[in-house]
Amino acid sequence: MTRVTASPSVRALAGRKGIDLEDLGRTLGRRALAREDVEAAVSGSKPGGGLSSVSGPDHSTFWDVDHSAYGPVRAEPMTRFARTSARNLAAANALIPQVTHHDEADAGAIEEFRKTLKAEAAENGVRLTALAFHVKALVHCLKRFETFNASLSPDGAMLYLKDYVHIGIAVDTPYGLTVPVVRDADRKGLFELAKDISALAAKAAGRKLPPDALGGASMSISNLGGIGGTAFTPIVNPPEVAILGITRTRIQPVWDGEAFQPRPVVPLDLSYDHRVINGAEAARFLAEYATLIGDPRRLLL
Repeated sequence: MTRVTASPSVRALAGRKGIDLEDLGRTLGRRALAREDVEAAVSGSKPGGGLSSVSGPDHSTFWDVDHSAYGPVRAEPMTRFARTSARNLAAANALIPQVTHHDEADAGAIEEFRKTLKAEAAENGVRLTALAFHVKALVHCLKRFETFNASLSPDGAMLYLKDYVHIGIAVDTPYGLTVPVVRDADRKGLFELAKDISALAAKAAGRKLPPDALGGASMSISNLGGIGGTAFTPIVNPPEVAILGITRTRIQPVWDGEAFQPRPVVPLDLSYDHRVINGAEAARFLAEYATLIGDPRRLLL
């Protein structure tokens, strides 16, 4: 019975190169061997760390597996857009010490307020969704908590605090995820924000976003409310230092001081760069945000 664990592709390579995996395993003092171990043995260089050395220079060997050895497969190339997005997400997740803080807000007042504005919005050709209120609340919080409206220099020595407020809106398109930006969101009312959000989403879906619609956001929102879920961990989109995730509003009992009442509650997920923002700041930021969503009249002050 073999004592060494290796993928079929690694065993095939070892066979072609005349490498005894059992001997190599004893030499390295490991039972799990990767392609780089065989290649190092062939070249006569110092063997790599295999599965126990993820920090090595070439990690692609861990994905270099002959999947067809286990059953039928179909190969489908990743689009250039998807490959670029994957590289950016992997880099962000690897380099940013990210933490996610979870909270929730009573969305009942927003829904009631939206109903009162429905006729006026229609007259102005606007589809007023809850997302416009979320953008408005985020603007208020970024004004109050300036370290969230900032970017860290590549060497981590300088923090750039921004005097503008641009909000990125993550849009799921048939071509992949893209994040168009609502410019100067702090200077716009609810109807104008709603128009901008709708227009950017339509352009993103049609691959018609102009170059100046991307980049430069103060902070982004990833809204999964139309799909579902109760919580998730959005990845910070550098050079931003935080991102807000929103999932589906659900009815749940809320204590009003005398009895439990059914209320629409929206889950909130705030991921942030711990090099810039600490846990207490994140908790205060999201608590303020939840207060604004719970009482949207404050957004108009």
